[in-house]
Amino acid sequence: MTKIQAADVAKLRRQTGAGMMDCKKALIEANGDFDNAITILRKKGQKVAAQRADRETSQGIAVVKINESMNSGVAIVLACETDFVAKNDSFKELANSFAAIALNCENKESFLNADFDGMTVSEKLIEQTGVIGEKLDISSFEKLDAPFVGSYTHGLKIAVLVGLSKSFDKADILAKDLSMQVASMGATTLSYKDFTADFLQAETDARIAVIEKENIELARLGKTLKNVPKYISMSQLTSEVLSSAEEEIKVTLKQEGKPEHIWDKIVPGKMARFILDNTSLDQEQCLLDQVFIKDEDKKVSQYIASYANDVSVVGFKRVSLG
Repeated sequence: MTKIQAADVAKLRRQTGAGMMDCKKALIEANGDFDNAITILRKKGQKVAAQRADRETSQGIAVVKINESMNSGVAIVLACETDFVAKNDSFKELANSFAAIALNCENKESFLNADFDGMTVSEKLIEQTGVIGEKLDISSFEKLDAPFVGSYTHGLKIAVLVGLSKSFDKADILAKDLSMQVASMGATTLSYKDFTADFLQAETDARIAVIEKENIELARLGKTLKNVPKYISMSQLTSEVLSSAEEEIKVTLKQEGKPEHIWDKIVPGKMARFILDNTSLDQEQCLLDQVFIKDEDKKVSQYIASYANDVSVVGFKRVSLG
């Protein structure tokens, strides 16, 4: 029987991440042939991967990587089956190694086919499935290019990239704050201007149906009913709608006996409230229209303008577990 050197076992372990005993067994089976031992370990990974193909990968780690020029970034999720594995330092190192490779790839397909120490990323995932004993998967891949790219990672579970229209002093602070906003509030688009008419109508109908159903139960319990909004986005608040709302406010003020000379002080606040009550979709999904989490007196768009009027967000990407 071929004598297996400890140095070869250590080398195989470094290259594959497999345990010492698994590496020794593979070298013994391969009669000391290093390349064949790697093949044996890969086949083990393929077998384990096939056995665990239907397993759910709900745990893992979200990571970002940005290039030295700060104009390109990638966010990925390396998913696994258990939180125990996700918290392992070697798993975190593997995720960061994948992210470094992903940074030079344009999409998930090219990333999975990219080289990882002589094998593809897909093959590395299978190999490590055999090493770790759990199904591994790249469940999310997002790439962002912009004049300036910043990021934020929340608890290794959410990773966000934000692209700004230009690089400037404190661009890193602005981009990080905006990334934190996306991580916390889960925006899906930049502005209400991105919504289509069909999407708005479907969302409006769905939200009204939910509130009306809730009001039936509230009425049964004798509780105050929720207001059923006519609108949910600034896209729907045309000049005619806003003019009509303002006239209704003035009629109410007159009925309440408020003198006209103070209306100018009251109407703007009530109009702001009308807009707030009728733009729920924007506040939930549109980054620029959300209330800024660090200063609730400002919208995100106003916070951006406080840095420079000619700075804008050109895009953002968010990945998360689950």
